[in-house]
Amino acid sequence: MAVGAAVEFSVRALLLDMDGTLVNSDAAVERVWRRWAASQGLDGDHVVQVAHGRQGHATMALLLPDRPAAQNHADNAWLLAEEAADTEGVVAIPGAPEFLASLRGVPHALVTSADVRLCTARMAAAGLAMPESRVTAEDVAHSKPDPEGFLKAAAELGVAPQDCLVLEDSEAGIAAGKAAGMRVVGVGPRAHAHGPDVVVRDLRRLRVEPAADGSVLVRAGRD
Repeated sequence: MAVGAAVEFSVRALLLDMDGTLVNSDAAVERVWRRWAASQGLDGDHVVQVAHGRQGHATMALLLPDRPAAQNHADNAWLLAEEAADTEGVVAIPGAPEFLASLRGVPHALVTSADVRLCTARMAAAGLAMPESRVTAEDVAHSKPDPEGFLKAAAELGVAPQDCLVLEDSEAGIAAGKAAGMRVVGVGPRAHAHGPDVVVRDLRRLRVEPAADGSVLVRAGRD
């Protein structure tokens, strides 16, 4: 994706990831996942890289394919509780408060691999308002990169998948948006390598303009 003029998307709904897209929680994510990696004798750098965007049990299944699923789910419950309790350094991505404010009256939903407790803790720590519509870990049977979460959010908003625009930062999240048949704006440096339709440095590079016919024009400044 070359640097150049802004890219425009005409859509009817926006579907927003949380970690890395609205909220910078990298430090907290790394602290908890490195503790888990050490307990399993795994390389912390590799574990953190795999973990972004996925539910914890899905990450564990990739890293330890012979491990019982029940053990992964038990560790995932511990990990979610640890992450919800650790909000040190959790801040809003630049432009996130203003961007969320610009979505008033625009169909949108949060689609996150976090559970309700964790996403509530992180959004509050970052000083961000929780979208009225959200799809969390409790609402899906399959983690990103499976498209289930994005398709469920689109259905709840009453919008066809092809009329949705996804905002994501991770490989798993971008893959999930594409698998759902949606266009994807990558947010932040992690997104560049994973083939979104366009990448923006942060949410200050996005502009949202509702139209009289119910569509929404989203302008994304290329980085």
